[in-house]
This record gives sequence, structure tokens and C-alpha cells, in this order.
Amino acid sequence: MKKPLILVTNDDGITAPGLRALISYMKEIGDVVVVAPDSPQSGMGHAITIDSTLYSKKVVIDSEDTKTQEYSCSGTPADCVKLALQELLDRKPDLCVSGINHGSNSSINVIYSGTMSAAIEAGIEGIPAIGFSLCDYSWNADFSHAKNDIQKIVREALKNSIPSGVVLNVNIPKLNKEDLKGIKICRQARANWKEKFDKRQSPTGKDYYWLTGEFELLDKGEDTDEWALSQGYISVVPTQFDLTAHHAIQLVNNWNLN
Repeated sequence: MKKPLILVTNDDGITAPGLRALISYMKEIGDVVVVAPDSPQSGMGHAITIDSTLYSKKVVIDSEDTKTQEYSCSGTPADCVKLALQELLDRKPDLCVSGINHGSNSSINVIYSGTMSAAIEAGIEGIPAIGFSLCDYSWNADFSHAKNDIQKIVREALKNSIPSGVVLNVNIPKLNKEDLKGIKICRQARANWKEKFDKRQSPTGKDYYWLTGEFELLDKGEDTDEWALSQGYISVVPTQFDLTAHHAIQLVNNWNLN
């Protein structure tokens, strides 16, 4: 029986420990091709390269693995998926997985996430896709406690198929394996960032700014990703890239626009 072809990408860069862990987990399920940024691209959202040259080259990160094809790309996570599908892969992948991100992409963070944008780009192209994130920003984060659950989600997605127009946003709490309670299917929590800029001055007298802020949860529901994570569950949010606010169409139709 032919193994599924799995495209693996991320936004933390091709040498990121989270990506290396995800590659090893996927190799136990199917044939893997990796196309990932050559440097960190966190917070890039769905940016694409349109006004400069895009480079890609075949690389060997794990010298003991002679079967897995890996490519680094000078562009964004979305660029990586576009290039993979249009130029680098011999056939259409059965699944695209992005991550494992170093840090949460729950709630409003999904808007800014390069990890999820890579998965969404695959979804736009009709490829079932999943973004994985661990709620631990450390470069030395331990991803092993979630291996079985990550593989379970991937196997179920391959078996049952993800609905067209939907991408799964999976977030994993920073816990020991024995403390994980399971998996919850959730909605995205309503939240935002209370942001401010820390204004400073360079030695030459020029003003510069550091973006800072605090995460503000505005949602007390017990069916959200933030609630699930706080209770020790892995959250799975089916995310759509059709941004139409369907419930508002009739309301705006009532405006005097014609």
C-alpha cells in the first residue's frame, strides 16, 4: 500500500527543534518532504514574496537520513508551501503539517501566525492541512510528550479527511505527558493583545520602538481553545479561511448604499 506523502513546513526555520520533532513523527506515518524557511519567520502571517528574488536549495540537516528530501527557502512560510506545490514536489501531497511552533497560536494569535498561514496556504490549494503549536517559547522545549497525540490527529485526518475549506489549528499545553488530559475540539476564544510601544533612542539620537503587550482573554466560555489549554487538554480548532461574516450580510444590505 502506497504511503501518504506529507509536506512538512514551519515558521521557526528549518533547523528549529519543533520542526525536527515533527519530521521524525511524520516519518513513522508516511513519506516526508520538507520545505521550510532558511531563517525564523515568526509573526509573518500570510505574507508572500512579490518584489524580491526567492531562493531555494536542497539541504541535509540530518546526515543519517538519506531518504527525506529537505529544502530551505529564503521566503515566508506561505512562500514555502507555494514553492513546494508548484516546483519542488513530484506529486500532490496527501497532507501538509506545519510546526511544531515554539509558542502558542491559540485564539487571536492565529491571525499573526506564520505556522498557521503555511497550513492555510496548503488548504487554499486543496491540501488537507494542520498547524501544530506548543505553548512553550523556549528553543529547547520538549515536544516528546505530545508525539502520540500529534500522530493520532494526523492519522485520523488522513483516514477521515478534513472538510474542504477548513484547516486544523492544534495547540498543545506545556505539560508532562502524564498530565495531558486528552484532546478537545474547540472554538477560537475571543481575546486580543493590549499593546504598547516602548519608545527608546539610539546613540545617534533616532527614536526606535519595541512592541510590547499583554494577552487579554475576553471569553469565559468553557468550549474555547484557551479554556481547554488551561485545563490540560490539547485544543483542536477547525479554522476556515473564508473570512466572510455571513451573519452581517443582511445587516449591511439594509444600508442605503444604492
